[in-house]
Amino acid sequence: MSVRSWTRDLAFGARFAVTGGRGGWLRTALTATGIGLGVALLLVAASMPDMLFQREVREAARSVDASEQVERPGPETFLYADQSTLYRGDTITGLLLQPDGGSPALPPGAAKVPAPGQMLVSPALRELLDSADGALLRERLPYEVIGTLGEAGLIGPAELRYVAGTDILTTDNHDGRGKRYGWSVPGEPMNAFLLLLVVIACVVLLLPVLVFVATAVRFGGEQRDRRLAALRLVGADTAMTRRIAAGESLAGALLGLAVGAGFFAAARQLAGTVQIWDVNAFPSDVSPVPWLAAVIVAAVPVSAVLVSLFALRGVAIEPLGVVRTATPKPRRLIWRLLLVTAGAAVLVPAVGGVEVSGTEIDTVGIASGATLALIGLTTLLPWVVEALVKPLRGGPVAWQLATRRLQLSSGTAARTVSGIVVAAAGAIALQMLFQAMQNDFMRPTNMDTARAQLETRVDARSADDAHRAIDALSRTKGVTSVVGTIESNVWRPGPPEKGEDFAPITSIAVGDCSSLKEFARLPSCTDGDVFVVLAHGKDAAPDDAWVARTAKPGARVALRDPQTHKGGALPTWRIPESARTVDARLDPMGQVRFGVMATPKAIDAARLDSPEAGAMIRVDPAVPDAAEHVRNTVAALDPLTRVQTLQDFERDAQFSSVRTGIMVGATLTMLLVSVSLLVTTLEQLRERKRLLSSLVAFGTRRSTLGWSVLWQTAVPIVLGLALAVAGGLALGLVLLRMIGKRVEDWWVFLPVVGVGAALIALVTALSLPLLWRLMRADGLRTE
Repeated sequence: MSVRSWTRDLAFGARFAVTGGRGGWLRTALTATGIGLGVALLLVAASMPDMLFQREVREAARSVDASEQVERPGPETFLYADQSTLYRGDTITGLLLQPDGGSPALPPGAAKVPAPGQMLVSPALRELLDSADGALLRERLPYEVIGTLGEAGLIGPAELRYVAGTDILTTDNHDGRGKRYGWSVPGEPMNAFLLLLVVIACVVLLLPVLVFVATAVRFGGEQRDRRLAALRLVGADTAMTRRIAAGESLAGALLGLAVGAGFFAAARQLAGTVQIWDVNAFPSDVSPVPWLAAVIVAAVPVSAVLVSLFALRGVAIEPLGVVRTATPKPRRLIWRLLLVTAGAAVLVPAVGGVEVSGTEIDTVGIASGATLALIGLTTLLPWVVEALVKPLRGGPVAWQLATRRLQLSSGTAARTVSGIVVAAAGAIALQMLFQAMQNDFMRPTNMDTARAQLETRVDARSADDAHRAIDALSRTKGVTSVVGTIESNVWRPGPPEKGEDFAPITSIAVGDCSSLKEFARLPSCTDGDVFVVLAHGKDAAPDDAWVARTAKPGARVALRDPQTHKGGALPTWRIPESARTVDARLDPMGQVRFGVMATPKAIDAARLDSPEAGAMIRVDPAVPDAAEHVRNTVAALDPLTRVQTLQDFERDAQFSSVRTGIMVGATLTMLLVSVSLLVTTLEQLRERKRLLSSLVAFGTRRSTLGWSVLWQTAVPIVLGLALAVAGGLALGLVLLRMIGKRVEDWWVFLPVVGVGAALIALVTALSLPLLWRLMRADGLRTE
């Protein structure tokens, strides 16, 4: 067969796709819409690498260059400090700048360096500050807003960020001195476990899209069969009719590419206004990788032609009709099982081959095996639906209408939910991986969130300042109690002894009995008592040795560093002979404190050197924004002081990043699956317009037909979900064995089943308006 004949027949079929009146245009529009949705999501997926890379580039470009240490001030140098904070769960990044000279480098995105008391803010932060929700935050950021940060200074349009000028930075409280912006730190290679997670996620998230594209090119199959029969009647042979049918699909695919490009362009412009799992991007950053975009543009029309030819392989197109209207031959099971077996054969050799300490995996092999296994599950679904629906008989009228329709066209019903099978099975396997792997990337902090929820340490110029800081926190709205101490150091008097580089040093904390009991196991305590606290334990020997060499009951300790003290006698303090040696206790931060602990009457805290106010704060969960009130109080005491939120577990940053990316992709994929199921259901209803009108004309109630649509949607989805649960658990088990992990929860599939049930109800509800329209007498009209 010549290329000319193929071109002629494909072009002839394309003409059918765009002609044929309202019905032809509607059919083509549905196909183009379905393919366009899939193409748009594929283009979004192809844009993710560049989008994430651009976020990293923006973060690196706006960071102060710390690759060289700038020690001396100059005209272009500046002191800087990070002043990031949390506000109602959102991170607000801040940068304080204090120029050393008259020509400091401009921060990226800024038109000028803000003067002390002024700040530049991102558009999102300006909107928050101007709203009623930002009232508490305005108290924390007492700077005058003089402008807006541009794109160059932000990693995303929804980022909450500010750059403020200040005059409070010194060489003691700054984060560094710089003279330029822009630097990069080599990224750490990704852990092998995370690589496995990313590979499986890509397969799971993109395969349903490809399945949907393959399904969309087969819209309008029944009407196309009638046209092909007419072509055979006027002299076309079987091969020609199949090429013409492929041409129709090709036209729909090409239109779908155009529609998908339009959808992608619209989504690109909305990228800055839509935020999914805390991720958004500037439209300019959402750009597909060129070679991936080229693969999509080439693969969609080619797959449309191949799918059409494959769909017609067992169809006899005759001048008087298409044999598809008769009872089809039973579907073969063997080749479907071979696909699943092939996937397992590729994956099983990798069992136990992924090490947590590694940074490489067999990406191609694992991706191929997972793809084959999931495609095998998809191909199994039509056989399962046909086998289980075929013997169904009797029941209510709505049930009979649904089952009869499934018996006549079970392939169409199976194709409708094939995307759900892939997505559900993959989601189950991914969730099993998440549950088993998170323990490796979730480190317990040993913090006790029942004893305190917030912690801060405020630098104080004197003991009075430290007292005022603790009192201010105690009076803060929503605070129920404060574990407050005034902390400093004490030294062993005299010069270093032989083998010592400096005089032994240990810490001293002054606080009331209730506060000291949070750090040590005190048998009893009254104001005036002193305790020598030892860490003890197998890892505490060095710490306890420092305490023993510095502070013993009856020993005299220096309140200033003997090696740096100048002028006057060295201030000292004698530890009472009555001081008791006690064991340390894990504090709410999960740390062990050791050294000297004293009550206020035992020592005048004003004598301590450079005291610091330490506070662990318990808040009332019933008070709205209690944590925000605490952060405001701390900011008023010292703008550079941070407030830490206690948490039971700390998640690895790479794991969090991968998890966020997968959640974004899963959300988009489930939206596509929902839309694809709805579009396919509407297309089937439109093709059955005459049948629905006939049933209504013969007295069938609309409620009966509505229930039939529900059952027709529910039966394939239920069977598909059952297959997905079995396949997903099996795939998840193999993947867990691959990394040497055990199943944490066999009931992980329940949320997926819940989503499937919600899809049944949603699709049925959204398809009812069209169903009511189609159930009218004018649907029997023939032109």
